[in-house]
Amino acid sequence: MKQYKIPNATIKRLPLYHRYFQFLKDSDKKKISSTELAEAVQVDSATIRRDFSYFGSLGKRGYGYEVEPMLEFFKKLLNQDKTSQVALVGVGNLGNALLNYNFSQTNNIKIAVAFDKNPQIIGQKINDVPILDTEKLAETIQNQEIDVAILTVPANNAQKVADELVQAGIKGILNFSPLRISTPLTVRVHNVDLANELQTLIYFLDNYR
Repeated sequence: MKQYKIPNATIKRLPLYHRYFQFLKDSDKKKISSTELAEAVQVDSATIRRDFSYFGSLGKRGYGYEVEPMLEFFKKLLNQDKTSQVALVGVGNLGNALLNYNFSQTNNIKIAVAFDKNPQIIGQKINDVPILDTEKLAETIQNQEIDVAILTVPANNAQKVADELVQAGIKGILNFSPLRISTPLTVRVHNVDLANELQTLIYFLDNYR
């Protein structure tokens, strides 16, 4: 499929559009107006039109969007026909919760393997995902051709593990550690700081009621 040069903010909204059109398809909805779509995904209609404009003409003025063609478009755009294998490093409370979350219900992501250094859980399975010793990290990632890893280790160990992931060939890291890890430019890092998000939410509640 043609590669589009689009803003990061638009890229981040693509899975949101895909999930909602999947919901509409499952609900036997045939079409939706731009106003209805904007209200449902809580993105203003001007932004949606701008997002969609990067990919050509996806809807019809005065008619809206046909659900099935839009769903198929986003499936192909997000490569939903292919399951993406992901590794998880750090099976603490957060790592355990992520392993028990069924990503496949909403997208094509599958945690294929997890790593930890705790001998009490090595060799076990959580939600059918095997937990291996971190010493096997590089070998396993290379053998299974895994490109993406979720990092849920303590901050004092995050950079060391990130370096090991890069050496193993990982191209993308979803980092839940509060530490901002350093990687080569060829490795994409997305940071998820839950405490920061909560603090930001509370600030808005306190100051913009």
